[in-house]
Parts: sequence; structure tokens; C-alpha cells
Amino acid sequence: MPKHYAILSKSRVLFNREYEHIAILSFLGQNWDMEKLAVWAENFTVRFNAIDKSDTMTLSAVLNVFQELAVSHAENLGVGREAMASTGQAWILSRMSVQIDRRPTYGETITVRSWPRSREKLFALRDFDSLDAQGKPIIRARSCWIIIDMEKRRPIRPQTVLEGIHLNEGLDAMSFVPAGLEERKSMLKTAEHKALYNDIDYNGHVNNVSYIRWIENAMDFPLLEQAKRSRLDINYMNEVHPGEVVDLWSSGIESAGESPPPAHALAFEGKKAHDGQTAFRAELRLWL
Repeated sequence: MPKHYAILSKSRVLFNREYEHIAILSFLGQNWDMEKLAVWAENFTVRFNAIDKSDTMTLSAVLNVFQELAVSHAENLGVGREAMASTGQAWILSRMSVQIDRRPTYGETITVRSWPRSREKLFALRDFDSLDAQGKPIIRARSCWIIIDMEKRRPIRPQTVLEGIHLNEGLDAMSFVPAGLEERKSMLKTAEHKALYNDIDYNGHVNNVSYIRWIENAMDFPLLEQAKRSRLDINYMNEVHPGEVVDLWSSGIESAGESPPPAHALAFEGKKAHDGQTAFRAELRLWL
């Protein structure tokens, strides 16, 4: 376990094990000047707005919690949005793989953790997991982030930004780097979405969690409600701006080599309606 480790509870109390001090954090003004922590963790109780008819947490709700942890930890490490903006840079999520082995239930309190892992070419890797009350991992994820020059809208190498940040060697939520997903043939158009106010984030484009909601909303309700386990792999390829329309295409896919095999395996691709540019690709597997 890393030396610097924190648990942020419902009462917003943060405990640093190494120096054995407690800092009370206000909800609106967290103390980002506290000592930098190698692993960021929060106790999260599953609320009503995070569940579906099955009384368990939705995929988009899981991704939303992970996003908030990544933002909080980046602030604590001194590479949050304001620090990055001051140098004309921003973090952009490029790829993510999420494995849900059990969906948390309404009212259940889980510990959700996030930590920087390593570098892979232009990617900075960040891992996540969720632990049940017995400390057993029930959700695991790995994400690939790029740093972009906001003026040129081009990626830059992450070494300078990651210098001095503990990369948690040996602490792995997953054993692989999320891969680039292949283009699928014979897909059918299943939905379309216009990028509206609630889709747009601080960086001025559609937020990564909005794409997950678009996928969920294009599927039959029972498939998502009945799923006990799931795996999502997603590539974010081109940003979508306010007012742009994205056509959502999907198809079934083979899922060889997985035991037990998923009950459903689907591929999705979002293409901008006005020029056909691919905004994202995703693959979702569901076990009932």
C-alpha cells in the first residue's frame, strides 16, 4: 500500500496515515494545499439518482464517480484544471476500460479509489477501483489520458507534468493498457444525439460520461437492468462541440475466449452527422 493514502468519508474527514493528522474538508472549499497523496479514496454511499429499476448502480453513475475522483486527485497533486490552464494545457480522457464484477446496491457504502499508474507513450495512465465493506474489489478500471495544448489542440508528452508524481508501481487495477478499438462493418443506426447544455463540460466539449449515457439510452431497458456484471471499453476520438449532432451506430460482436461468455456483446460508434467524423467507439459486454 502506498505511504500516502486517504479516505474521504461522508462527513468529509480526510485521514493521512503517514503523518497521522486529520483535516476537515468543507464541501465547497476543499483544502488542496494539504500534503500530496499517492492514492485518493472516498467512501461513497449509493444514492437514488445512481440506480436503475434493478436497485443497483448504473454504468454511467460509476463513470461519473470515477471522474470526480480523478478531478479531486489531480487538484491535490497540483495538476488540476486551474494549474493546467495557467500553462495553456488540459487533461483529456482518451481511452478507458471498466470491469464491473458486482453492481453496488442502493444504500450500500463502497470505498472508491484512484491513483496515477504509469506512462505509455503519449498516455498518462490512471487506475480506479471500488471496494465493498469487506475490502473486496467489485469494480476495476484503467484510463488513458492525454495532455493537450489548448491553443494548438494538439497532444504533448506527459513527462513534464508527471515529474514528481508518485506512479504507484505494482498497484494495478488492471493488467493491460486499454486498446484502440477497430472499426466495425455492417453497423445499424440506432439513435442520434444533439450536444446540449448538460452534455458540455469545462473544456467546452461533450463530457466523457455523456457518451456513456447516450449508449445506455440507445439500449433496451431490460438488458441493462438485468445485467449483473459488465465490461465497457471506450475510445474517445474526436471532440464534439455544443449543438453538433452525433449519429449512434451499433452491432452485435463476437466475444470469443471469455468464460463464461457474456449474454450480450455490442459495439457502438458515434459519428458526427455533418461530416461523418468518428467521435467515439465502444464495446459493451453484459452478463445476466
